Amino acid sequence: MVLDGDLKRLVVVVVAVGILLWMGFAGGISSLAQAQQRPTLYWGSSGEAVREVQNRLAQWDYYDGPISGVFGPQTSEAVRWFQRRNGLVVDGIVGPQTYAALGLPVRAGAAATPTATTGVARSDDMDLLTRVVSAEARGEPYVGQVAVAAVIMNRVQSPSFPNSISGVVYQSLAFESVADGQIWLTPSADANRAVRDALNGWDPSYGAVYFWNPYKPVNPWVWSRSIVTQIGRHVFAK
Repeated sequence: MVLDGDLKRLVVVVVAVGILLWMGFAGGISSLAQAQQRPTLYWGSSGEAVREVQNRLAQWDYYDGPISGVFGPQTSEAVRWFQRRNGLVVDGIVGPQTYAALGLPVRAGAAATPTATTGVARSDDMDLLTRVVSAEARGEPYVGQVAVAAVIMNRVQSPSFPNSISGVVYQSLAFESVADGQIWLTPSADANRAVRDALNGWDPSYGAVYFWNPYKPVNPWVWSRSIVTQIGRHVFAK
């Protein structure tokens, strides 16, 4: 049957409206999926989500570093500045509230999972880092414990070491506490606080990637490194 002119126009309008509604629905799904996939970001995270945050902070003049996709000290400082100026909890961590303030909302109730290359976002990584700091720096001044945690995070960021906390900690012969099993002792409360301070950008080691007790036998090679400071019984070197 041949449709008359009015009916033809009606069909065209209905089809067009259907296409527009589908496009809007599909776009909504895409936006929702993107929101759900935004991970909680910490010092040591990396990936597209970090790049997105860096871009937004740069647009609003909180950040003038490279849009590298790597969440280092400069990004952490920019996040904390943004949080301070916007009445948020100043912890240097990009979670749902900070995402929302940046105009990058995460859907309420969505799990904030880390990116595959995140160094510190997962709770098991946090536990591992706390354990190794407690085992390696037990009895050291608090600032020395923070420095040990910072060294591990500096290794995660360095191309000379594995790019994850577990990779750094379990690297062959990297830490005595892993070899002798002390890492599995119950960690101290100070170690837990020290890890959080290091994740929030405090680095008393000044960028060191090595530390050792100079009063104990060590591989002579390590003395070729440039020592930048000593805290308690540990020296820290690059």
